[in-house]
Amino acid sequence: MKNIARLTTEKSALETYLKGQGWLLLNESLNAVEIPGAGNMNLTLRIKTRERSFIIKQSRDYVEKYPQVPAPEKRALREAEFYELIALEDSLSSMMPVLNGVDRINNVLNLEDLGDSRDYSFLYEEGVSLSLEDLKEIIAFISQLHTTVNTATTQATLANVEMRKLNHEHIYNYPYLDDNGLNLDSVLMGLAEIAAPYKNDAVLKAELQKLGNRYLANGTTLLHGDYFPGSWLKTKAGIKIIDPEFCFFGDPEFEMGVTLAHLKMAAQPEALIDSAIDLYTEKGSLDRQLCFKYMAAEILRRILGLAQLPLTLTLAKRKELLEESRSILVRSNH
Repeated sequence: MKNIARLTTEKSALETYLKGQGWLLLNESLNAVEIPGAGNMNLTLRIKTRERSFIIKQSRDYVEKYPQVPAPEKRALREAEFYELIALEDSLSSMMPVLNGVDRINNVLNLEDLGDSRDYSFLYEEGVSLSLEDLKEIIAFISQLHTTVNTATTQATLANVEMRKLNHEHIYNYPYLDDNGLNLDSVLMGLAEIAAPYKNDAVLKAELQKLGNRYLANGTTLLHGDYFPGSWLKTKAGIKIIDPEFCFFGDPEFEMGVTLAHLKMAAQPEALIDSAIDLYTEKGSLDRQLCFKYMAAEILRRILGLAQLPLTLTLAKRKELLEESRSILVRSNH
C-alpha cells in the first residue's frame, strides 16, 4: 500500500514536497503559506514565493471541515478530469483557474491563484441582491458547459460515482433520518420542531427516493455538480468558478435546480429567479418540472441537513420554503 503524503502548513515539509513535484524551482523558497477562504471539503493552501503564488488542494478520505464525515479521497482527481474536459472551450476555461499540475499519487492539484477574491456567500446576508450582470455570467457558464460538453460532443465519461453517493446521502437520506445526530435548534431555535414532520413524511420520502435514484443514474451532460454561491468567486478579473469536485454526467436540471434553490434561500427577488430560467433557456433546453423538483430537494436538505448555510432567513421564512418544497415534490405526481 503506497504512503500518501499528508500535507500541512508546515513550511519546510511543504517546500520539500513541492520541490519533489517540480512545482518549486530548486533555488525557489517558500515565503508564506496561507489558507485562502473557508473551504469545506479539502485542504487548500496558498503558496507564496518571492516571485509568484499558486494554490494547492489535497483531497483526503474525509471532509476537511467535518473530519468525522468520510469522503472519497480521490475526488481531486475527478476535479482534474473536469478541468481537462473543458480545457479546449475558452469560454469555460477562462472562467476557471488554470490547472497547473496534478499529483495523482497524493491526490493534489496545483491551481492558478485567482488573487484577492471572495465567494458569493454574501448573498445570504439580509438585503443583498445579485446584479443582473453577475447573474448573466453565472448562468452563461452552466448553459455553455451543458451545451458544449455532453455525450453528443465527447466520448469521455466522468461518472464520479463515489462523490455522487456522498452527495446523494446528504441530499436524499440523511436529513430524514430519525436520529441523525444533528441538533437543528443549535442552528436556529425552533427549527427542530418544524423539521420533525418531514422525517415521518412517507409520501415525501418516496418522491425523494425516486429523484435520488435519478440523480445516481448516468446522464448525458457534464455538470459542475455543486453550483452554488460558495463555488462562484468575485475577483478583479470578473466572476470565476471553482471546486467542480462533484462533477458528473447527469441531468442539467439538477444544476439549474441547485442554482435556483440558492437564489431562493438567499431571498433574491422572484423576477431575478425568473430571469435565471430565461437566460438558461435562451441556450439550453430545460424540463422545468424536473428542475423545480431538484430545487425543492436542495432547499430541504440545506435547511434540514448537515451542510448548513449562513442563512439570515427567519424561522417563518424557512418554514414557508420547506412547505413550498414539499408541495413541489409531492404534487407533481399526484
